[in-house]
Amino acid sequence: MYNRAMAVVLESEPPQSVSGEPGPFREADYLALPAEPRCELLWGHLVVTPAPAVKHQVVLVSLLRRLAEFALERGHLLLVAPADVTLAEHTVLQPDLLLVARERRPAAGARVEGAPDLVVEIQSPSTGRRDRVVKLALYARSGVREYWIVDPEARTVDLLTLEGESYRVAMQEGPRLASRRFADLELDLDAFWDEVDRALTGRLPG
Repeated sequence: MYNRAMAVVLESEPPQSVSGEPGPFREADYLALPAEPRCELLWGHLVVTPAPAVKHQVVLVSLLRRLAEFALERGHLLLVAPADVTLAEHTVLQPDLLLVARERRPAAGARVEGAPDLVVEIQSPSTGRRDRVVKLALYARSGVREYWIVDPEARTVDLLTLEGESYRVAMQEGPRLASRRFADLELDLDAFWDEVDRALTGRLPG
């Protein structure tokens, strides 16, 4: 798709990899774009973000409710998309959710500059490679210490922790997902997915 007014190319697919030289566009180009269509700057490429499906939004609301209480009680900063995270001159992303620890709150101004402590991406059929390949590499390279990938179709939450310059999948014990970055942050997966099901079907508790 070609945006003649901005003289930039908006792509529907992310770059194949983040090796070699980044694409031609930088943060200034990204900031000059209109609000719509919603885009991200991935490794120098301006990539259109698809509109989220209903299930994606239900999952997001359920996660937001749980993380908001946790963040508020401890003074952490929780943001929900669309919120710009500038990881490099060639990379500005909008994770579905992000958490910045209380001691790093000055990093959040008009946008988040630098790596959040935790990012969450809710995967859809059209964003699998974007979330699990391209964004994963960019988050790791930028120093995001913990990355959750939520798959509503498979009903899984993969928790990845940064070791050096790459992620390691943290093994879960039982139905509780326990953050490695935030010692007192846990997610009861059975209760979480049950709440998602109730929201989608209108089933009442009990």
